[in-house]
Amino acid sequence: MDIEKLLKTKLEDGQISVTETELFRHSHDESAHPSITPDVVCFPESMNDVKNIMEVAQKNRVPVTAYGAGSGLEGQVIPVKKGITINFERMNRVIDFSPEDMMITVEPGITRLQLNEHINRFGLQFPIDPGADATIGGMVATNASGTTAVRYGSMRDQLLDLEIVLADGRVIHTGTRAKKSSSGYNLTGLFTGSEGTLGIITKITLKLHGIPEHIIASRCTFPSLEQCAEAAYTVLASDIPVMRMELVDASSIKQVNEFGDYHFPIAHSLFFEFAGAKAAVEAQAILVKELMEDLNSEHWDEATTTQARNEIWKARHQMAYAFRHQKGKRFFGTDICVPISKLPDLVHFARELLENSGLEGGILGHVGDGNFHTLSLFDAENEEERERAERMNDELVLKAIEVGGTCTGEHGVGLGKMKYQRLEHGEAAEVMKSFKQLLDPDNILNPGKIFD
Repeated sequence: MDIEKLLKTKLEDGQISVTETELFRHSHDESAHPSITPDVVCFPESMNDVKNIMEVAQKNRVPVTAYGAGSGLEGQVIPVKKGITINFERMNRVIDFSPEDMMITVEPGITRLQLNEHINRFGLQFPIDPGADATIGGMVATNASGTTAVRYGSMRDQLLDLEIVLADGRVIHTGTRAKKSSSGYNLTGLFTGSEGTLGIITKITLKLHGIPEHIIASRCTFPSLEQCAEAAYTVLASDIPVMRMELVDASSIKQVNEFGDYHFPIAHSLFFEFAGAKAAVEAQAILVKELMEDLNSEHWDEATTTQARNEIWKARHQMAYAFRHQKGKRFFGTDICVPISKLPDLVHFARELLENSGLEGGILGHVGDGNFHTLSLFDAENEEERERAERMNDELVLKAIEVGGTCTGEHGVGLGKMKYQRLEHGEAAEVMKSFKQLLDPDNILNPGKIFD
């Protein structure tokens, strides 16, 4: 079957590629999972183009994988059954912007930085920040969150409506422009985090938020990771509305100092951001500083200018890259999320696992919502090291599930977390599979992801 020839009857010239360069670009993401090239890459420019692609795919039982920016960490965009990859970079328009309603409708290929550039001049922001300049469609597909989740939650909390092209070509809307609804099943929540296995997202209506009047970023250090985690819990228990609260271990600080020529104290650290009315923000920063000093913190430092704040968060976002982008190295990364009371114990457990593994790595994460990451590096040519990293990953995930947590707080399931689904969800995993069977009976939508 000549998929390219079939697609040429539905799409314009220039919307289909089988070049070696494009096939390779769409064969992988930022994860350590093996690359697999699709048979063809399509570049739709409208919802009707997506419908036409799905018509060809459904009629000929061809697998379809959606692709955003390729910044994922669990292999969601790897076309394990080959077939068609749909790249949404040409569907990056703003469809409708309503500043007075604090909402916007966009196509899936727009990135979060492009979106904010469009809306910031109206005093509005889209605050979800996973670090990478991911596409909004990809962020919906994985239910992304990031450093601001402690205040704003995840993508699922920002959505009003999705336009979805189903496997059989039907086009549905999952919500309305209303800020809340008790009407019908929550289909928006179902499709968010489904990683392109239930339908293809073609439009997204988002809630927007006001830009805070005043922002202060700060950081401090502690002798141990457990003390960092306990300090984070103290801030939350004190009902202080932080914008961001990030834990970074000493190894990660050292790595990013070398990577980006920063000069942070090499010690286990907490990074904070406070945002809101100026007087309230200054009071919050003073209160947190006092709490941290009572808990024996050191090196308290504040940044109040935009440049200084940006420098802190640029460094925080570069920490994972500082580890991952070392020549000859690959990595396994966890993104477990646990009840906040279990966080100190899990951080301690993770530190022990990393030390016992003998591998280089670090611990960092969004401790304000109980979500943290480990990065364990291994030699790409050393299978024994790879197995050690994978064992560490398994042990930490199993411990998180044991204490009532989840195998993934924000990266998604993809290929890497499939083996934990039944353990985490029990019989509910079978219910999830039944939705997949109902909406995609021929299993053409991103097959081989989430469930075996």
